[in-house]
This record gives sequence, structure tokens and C-alpha cells, in this order.
Amino acid sequence: MTASRRHLVTALGLLPVAALLTGCGFQLRQAGNYAFKTLYGNFSATSPLGVELRRNLLGTGRIELWTDPKQMPQADAILDILSEERQQVIVGMNASGQIREMQLRLRVRFRLRTPQGAELIESVELSQQRDLSFSETAALSKEIEQGMMYRDMQTDIVQQIMRRLSAVKAKPVTAPKP
Repeated sequence: MTASRRHLVTALGLLPVAALLTGCGFQLRQAGNYAFKTLYGNFSATSPLGVELRRNLLGTGRIELWTDPKQMPQADAILDILSEERQQVIVGMNASGQIREMQLRLRVRFRLRTPQGAELIESVELSQQRDLSFSETAALSKEIEQGMMYRDMQTDIVQQIMRRLSAVKAKPVTAPKP
């Protein structure tokens, strides 16, 4: 079979797959549309969660992120990270009392509000958990694995926050009644 004929057969074989994907409404995830242009980030810019959240917010290209407290009254919305809690819970031990299994948990509470105090997203707690087997002989590698699991959970939570921020609809501004 010649090369050009092989390319033709390959292209014809991929045609039904392409038609199936376009027909089902498949579309790559895109940056959301946000009801605000400026966002004051009331969270630590040096914490791992804060760094990733900042990167995602700036990566949209649609939000201007402010961190100077003097700018807070002029922002369209304020994102408050109320708490971030990392836990390690022992869930399994062997007969001699050595740890065999742990559960890693990450909980984040946040809210979105206007500078005037109106809540756009009420206080919400997002949580993730992962199971981690443990071995005393491989403590260093388990510590590295634990760090990777926390980063994975953190990424999931940041993505959930981003989706919730994009779901906020602009509230109509009503003029005060005389």
C-alpha cells in the first residue's frame, strides 16, 4: 500500500470519530464568564492554596486580581478564604500498634461578597480526602506521596472554587427609592 493511500484510509477511519465528537456537543473547557471584572483576594498570597488560586484567577485573563487592602472598597467582589485545614487521621494500625493506613483531608471555607456586604456566594465548605497506606520502612517516600496527594486535593478545590465563581450571576442594581 502506498503512503498516500495509507493516509487516505487513516483519514476516512477518523472521520466517523470526528463526526461523533462534534455531534455530541463535546467542547474543551474554557475560561468562564465572570459577573465581576475586579476581584479583591482576601487570602494569603504565600500559602500553597493562595498561590494556586491566584494563578488560576489571573490565568483567566478576564479578572483583575487586587490584593492591596486600600483597593478593597473599589473592587466588584471580594473573595474571602475563611479557613484552610489539613488533617491526617489514622484509620488503620497493625497488631503491634504501627500505623498502616492514614486518611488525608483538606477542608477550605470561602465566600464571595460585594464591598457593601451583599453575599454573592454564602460561606461554603469544600472538602477532599484521600487514603494513604503507610510503611515505617518507606517513610520518606510516603511523605513525598502525601505532599503530592495534598497538591492534588488542593487543585481539585481550586477548580471547584473557579467553577462556583463563574456561576455567579450579576445582581441587578436597583436605585434607592425616594
